[in-house]
Amino acid sequence: MLDSGKAGNLRRAGLTGILAPILAFSCILLSIASYPNFSWTNNALSDLGVVTGITGPLFNFGIYTSGLLALNFALAGLFTYLKKSLVGKVGALTFAAATVALIGIGVFNESFSGTHYAFSVAFFVLAPISLFIIACAFVLENQVRLSVFTVLTGIIAALPWILFFAINYVEGVAIPETVSGLAVSVWAITLGYRIMKHAKR
Repeated sequence: MLDSGKAGNLRRAGLTGILAPILAFSCILLSIASYPNFSWTNNALSDLGVVTGITGPLFNFGIYTSGLLALNFALAGLFTYLKKSLVGKVGALTFAAATVALIGIGVFNESFSGTHYAFSVAFFVLAPISLFIIACAFVLENQVRLSVFTVLTGIIAALPWILFFAINYVEGVAIPETVSGLAVSVWAITLGYRIMKHAKR
């Protein structure tokens, strides 16, 4: 049984897991709407971050702010929710590292080419890896359905990139970025909701 203070912190952490992807994709879609030259097959989403006018600032704001929210979700929500096992803690910290990379993507746009690329690779590599680790933690806690859901999410997050490098099905990376990001987002929203419910017990 959590005391009221800890329960409140956990509820707020769960809420940030829900809000982070909603904010990110809202800003991404608004940025795309503000830039008619964007191509899903030829561009990267991060190309929006260096467009003049409202497009670039809106995109970058959405990415780094959602990264900050997701970092809070990882450290104050996931880490607490998974603290019963060392594997769970490692998974939560790996997810936190992915959110730090997401913040870096927004702060260091494509004008900082090498740094931006490093943060982008880190995010899309660490996110699915963290899900596979967390899935193992759920197995240890006999949460089989949640483990299966997490593994499938990790596969969906990684598969677009595996196919991209294997068969190069598009010129740009906007599609694999979006599919991978949406998969992680659905998982974060689901876990955020579960953490909020857990805090009410």
